[in-house]
Amino acid sequence: MPALNLTLNLSQHDDLYDQLVRMHEGLSDAESLRLWSRLALILINHIGDRQVTEEAIAAARPL
Repeated sequence: MPALNLTLNLSQHDDLYDQLVRMHEGLSDAESLRLWSRLALILINHIGDRQVTEEAIAAARPL
């Protein structure tokens, strides 16, 4: 079973960050939250591993 990878594993990450920011342009706060939720569910489905997803949730949640 794969483990959650928290080390940098992405090329051109600054460009991707900019794209994530731009995808919210013109959206209300509620629309932006729905967009984040849809994106998260799409990526969770792609990962397809509940344990890895739960590790990511725990890692993302502030202490």
